[in-house]
Amino acid sequence: MKHFILASTSTLFGETYLAYLQPAMKVLYAGVDEIIFIPFARPGGISHDNYTSKAAEAFGAIGIKVRGLHTFDDPAAAIKNAKGFFTGGGNTFLLVKTLHEQGLMFILRDAVNGGTPYMGCSAGSNIGGVTMKNTNDMPIVYPASFDTMGLIPFNLNPHYLDPIAGSQHMGETRETRIREYLTQNTTPVLGLREGSWIYAHDTHLTLQGNLSARIFEVGKEPYELPAGSSLSTLK
Repeated sequence: MKHFILASTSTLFGETYLAYLQPAMKVLYAGVDEIIFIPFARPGGISHDNYTSKAAEAFGAIGIKVRGLHTFDDPAAAIKNAKGFFTGGGNTFLLVKTLHEQGLMFILRDAVNGGTPYMGCSAGSNIGGVTMKNTNDMPIVYPASFDTMGLIPFNLNPHYLDPIAGSQHMGETRETRIREYLTQNTTPVLGLREGSWIYAHDTHLTLQGNLSARIFEVGKEPYELPAGSSLSTLK
């Protein structure tokens, strides 16, 4: 029975790391006393050890121990035996490159599909989609493949931003970029605003948080889906 969270961001303005997600985390990781943290996205170039320490502090607040995947001699075996996972944000290209290079992307997918609880934020949520093609990140490295875990049958654009009325910025909006994507691809995209997350329990997918999500599909105008909506038919 699949059980996971794919969140737009790890931190809301004025709050501490993962604070807004703690109630949902307590449900997701009920009965779990230790998880594996996947630190490969390295936001701002932070080291694996320092990033793991940051995650460990946040999870410690709900009584869960954290061990970084990079510390295991056999990371594939560690994934297969894990009680739970968390993948933090950062650069999706680097995260995907590392998981593919180490042969871990689909081992992780199988573990999550097998029922091991998983939470991702930002880049860690991007890898829950069919591909990473709707990340906002710079391509600082070259992954072997853009394919990701496919826990959901669509892609995510975390940190989704609406156009600002009256803005003098002349660069492309998120909506423009996603429309460009849909001229070359058919996989739908969910624009996930900060403070929102996807919650999966068994076969049920729902949009959680207080904000709506923006949905992009081939041949349709983008539309809003209210918080609390089922996502099970989006594919």
